[in-house]
Amino acid sequence: MKFDTSSRAQLGMAAAALALAAGGLGYGLANWRHESPPGATAQSGRKILYWYDPMVPSQHFDKPGKSPFMDMELVPKYADEAASGETGVAIDPSRTQSLGLRIAEARTGTLGSGLAATGTIEFNERDVAIVQARTGGFVQRVYARAPGDVIGAGAPLADILVPEWAGAQAEYLAARRIGDAGLARAARQRLLLLGMPTGTVAAVERSGRPHNVMTISAPTGGTIKTLGVRAGMTVASGQTLAEVNGLGTVWLNAAVPEAMAGRLRPGQSATATLAAYPGERFTGRIAAILASVAAESRTLTVRIELSNRAGRLRPGMFASVDLGDAARPALLVPSEAVIRTGKRSLVMLALAQGRYRPAEVQTGAESGGQTEILAGLAEGEKIVASGQFLIDSEASLSGIEARPIGGAAPTPRPETTSNGAYRASGRIESIAGDRITLSHAPVPALKWPAMTMTFKLGSPALARGLKKGDRVVFGFDQAAEGPVVRTLSREAAR
Repeated sequence: MKFDTSSRAQLGMAAAALALAAGGLGYGLANWRHESPPGATAQSGRKILYWYDPMVPSQHFDKPGKSPFMDMELVPKYADEAASGETGVAIDPSRTQSLGLRIAEARTGTLGSGLAATGTIEFNERDVAIVQARTGGFVQRVYARAPGDVIGAGAPLADILVPEWAGAQAEYLAARRIGDAGLARAARQRLLLLGMPTGTVAAVERSGRPHNVMTISAPTGGTIKTLGVRAGMTVASGQTLAEVNGLGTVWLNAAVPEAMAGRLRPGQSATATLAAYPGERFTGRIAAILASVAAESRTLTVRIELSNRAGRLRPGMFASVDLGDAARPALLVPSEAVIRTGKRSLVMLALAQGRYRPAEVQTGAESGGQTEILAGLAEGEKIVASGQFLIDSEASLSGIEARPIGGAAPTPRPETTSNGAYRASGRIESIAGDRITLSHAPVPALKWPAMTMTFKLGSPALARGLKKGDRVVFGFDQAAEGPVVRTLSREAAR
């Protein structure tokens, strides 16, 4: 394709125009990206005083950018934050929704029992009858019984033939016939000593003929747990033939968490519900709290005695138990609002002008997602119920003390020693005058993660003999001018 002179001139003019436009756009972008100086007003309309690093809040900068201490952006300090004069973490109200903050209020309400557990129905082991042979003999007949059968009191179990009784009864009848009262009394006493029931002796007296077959009966009603008698077998005196467990009352053995043990006592009422009888409640009382705790589940067994007149409660049934006392009034907060550190419990107070501050509290019982506050909060105080962990982390980094129980002023921190209040290990990234940059391990006492940041050296001589890449251990404190290294030495070889 050929271009004449006029076309070349037009292309040159177009290229020049594009260059001029690009230059103007670049100049405009440069001006747009130019950061506002101190005293400027942010897009939100709030006046900015200065910028700072949250890790070194005492160091101020006149423009935004990267922190010289670590790889993070500087944060603006607004005039309305400085004027408030209140303690706490300030959060722009426009950001609360994005952070998922939800505010709740400490209020007086009714605390339910909240002591729920699960358990199973068991036999009442105190209601066990042992059936034994009172004398030796032979099993002549057994009745249609088997372990697990439910029988009534006096139900026959087996007939035992006792040959020894035949001669003793004949002697007793002969003594009665001759009219010797003394001899008759002695013969009758011998029958009783041989283990003959008084009913059998009376039957001998009425009929005038021997009865050497004894019927073994259940002394109480209930379930046959064991049955050790069969037709034709020989039994000895005192041999156990059967065990019968009564069903008038049953035990409900509930597994209760160890933490609830202090709230239970024998005699306390309990209510049980069973899947077998929906909508029906069975009431009883705690008969005993067993002494041992299950090591695997950290639960203890609470034994509840329930009435079972109709025999509807069968051992092995599963039950849900309410072990609590009657409901009572208490100061309540949502359980999710409580931060448990292991050493204490905290809530995050929602103060005026978008500020937040941790407060130490003493917690009590918990029920239905509500936790009782025994001390540390007053009714009507507002707390953060969701997203409080983010604010707590920021408060820890900023060194904001939690409000103690009772509302007293926070105890001042002890003066740091020459060795520094905190210790950590790390690697030297650079040394410049009285500044040292370290990639250090986490500092749990300050809730600092592992990071790279710049420290001030308490004395430049501390870094003498050290170089970039050396592994070191160091002690530092949080001074007004930021973290200051007080001790610094090469880490011992492993």
